[in-house]
Amino acid sequence: RRLFFDTHALVRLLEENGFTTQQSEVVVSALVKIMNTNLDMIYKDMVTKVQQEIALQQVMSHIGGVKKDMIILEKSEFSALRSENEKIKLELQQIKKQLMDEITKVQADNKLNLNLEKTRVKELVSFGYFLPETSKPSHAQQDRALTQTDRKIDTEVADLKTMLETHKLDNIKYLAGSIFTCLTVALGFYRLWR
Repeated sequence: RRLFFDTHALVRLLEENGFTTQQSEVVVSALVKIMNTNLDMIYKDMVTKVQQEIALQQVMSHIGGVKKDMIILEKSEFSALRSENEKIKLELQQIKKQLMDEITKVQADNKLNLNLEKTRVKELVSFGYFLPETSKPSHAQQDRALTQTDRKIDTEVADLKTMLETHKLDNIKYLAGSIFTCLTVALGFYRLWR
């Protein structure tokens, strides 16, 4: 083991300051023992560079193993979540379909009930049974309803007439364009053969 100071120089220094040779050697040997003991304790806690690299490689291999495990776990978790998500989507579609079926069923039942009630009222009116006076509409209300209906019909007829006119104009434009195109093609062929 190497010493980090010159023991002979220390012995001479002690002798110059009043120690005997034997005393100086004892003091220096005690200092060497103390230093060796301290170094032994320090070396027990320290590792060499090779040991440090081995430990680092072991830690890195453990980290790599943990990463692989995490990736596998993550993939399995994602696949489980995906399958669960697909199941939920299918269940939602089934519930939506059932809900739509129920809605159409309720609408059909309501329409049927309404039509049955209308036919019942019409039959009552046709057989001479009249509604009570409170539920009968007045002539003014009937006239208003008729005029509103007439206005709606007139508006719809006017809209249809304007739509028909625009379609006529579009057809005339396309017909004129087609005729001019045919004439242009015919003139082109006439010039080529001439």
